[in-house]
Amino acid sequence: MKLNRRAFIGTAAAAAGTFAAPLLVRADGHAKPRVVIVGGGAGGATAARYIAKDSNGEIDVTLIEPTRTYYTCFFSNLYLGGFRTMDSLGHSYGTLAAEYGINVVHDWATGVDRDAKTVATAGGYTIPYDRLILSPGIDFVDGAVAGWDVTSQNAMPHAYKAGSQTELLRAQVEAMPQGGTYAMVAPPNPFRCPPGPYERVSMVAHMLKETNPTAKILIADPKEKFSKQGLFEAGWNDHYAGMIERVGPDFGGDNIEVDPNAMTLSIDGDVTNVDVCNVIPAMKAGKIADLAGITEGNWAPVNAADLSSKMDENIHVLGDACAQGDMPKSGFSANSQAKVCANAVRGALTGSTVFPARFANTCWSLIDTNNGVKVGASYEATDEKIAKVDGFISEVGESAEVRQATFEESVGWYDGITADMFG
Repeated sequence: MKLNRRAFIGTAAAAAGTFAAPLLVRADGHAKPRVVIVGGGAGGATAARYIAKDSNGEIDVTLIEPTRTYYTCFFSNLYLGGFRTMDSLGHSYGTLAAEYGINVVHDWATGVDRDAKTVATAGGYTIPYDRLILSPGIDFVDGAVAGWDVTSQNAMPHAYKAGSQTELLRAQVEAMPQGGTYAMVAPPNPFRCPPGPYERVSMVAHMLKETNPTAKILIADPKEKFSKQGLFEAGWNDHYAGMIERVGPDFGGDNIEVDPNAMTLSIDGDVTNVDVCNVIPAMKAGKIADLAGITEGNWAPVNAADLSSKMDENIHVLGDACAQGDMPKSGFSANSQAKVCANAVRGALTGSTVFPARFANTCWSLIDTNNGVKVGASYEATDEKIAKVDGFISEVGESAEVRQATFEESVGWYDGITADMFG
């Protein structure tokens, strides 16, 4: 499937076409229905923009997001590899406020009163809603990696929430001694961006090949297999031969302990001194989902047709935080789910046409300069879950021209999705 910025936006517009319809719902005491969205990433920002744009002012939209500049986690590995600047990953909410009339509140959501239908913030505000959309992304599971917690994230960064952590990790890699060791503790399933850790390994290897060619990369991985494994391993053999070693669960990759003070990594009791240790812990839904009482285990189960919570029909959950079925946790998935959710919420609040849910996802990864690979699928809503319909993946041994075209396609997608999110 070829995709560029124009095609991506066109697809998005077609999926969320607008039909005028009379208002059916008015929240008690309010002139208009109110939608509150928590989290301004690929899910939340997209949902806010589509609801505001397609309702033509018939719905009040409030977006609660603590940061004033959002740095995309997708493409942040390219910053580590030297292919992007950090500034190019940062996006403001100014256009959503100025052109779409969205009330952007830079604050932390600290609680949800489902009976009163209000959201509390750290700043002391209580914000009412008719429909609440939670798109808080991920948090980390306490104790997932022995010896590591967020107090040690400066010594051993996760860099899985883009921004200062990503800059820290790059600075640490740049400061490695010649012949030093970069270690990664990979997360167990399910987690944000399944190919992400392995694209990161590729980008770190690309940097080290240029500046520190005798350095080593050690991956401790609790999973038997990982996304695009054949493509990554072939690429590593072609471009970074002898540099990368992965230890899976059959050799203790699921029995890990780290010591941030001593800068050691223990794999099944075998202790290694490392110069950089990138710990990516097990993940769970962002904390506000848990505070709202709509999680089951680590994630928030939702109905596939409209991403509504299975525990509260007035709350919807998007992207990384939800348990929805077959879609991977990715920026593309969150953006796709947001359009379905926005259409359903607008229909419920104004009586506008609700289209059948359709979903799509593609995840691109860069292995080396102009060497891009991808995996993707289309999905449909069933009574049980968002179910995969069909899929595709790059092939091992593709020509340089195909790999370059795949990378250029990913750049077009990035421009398209960020325009789709932030206007």
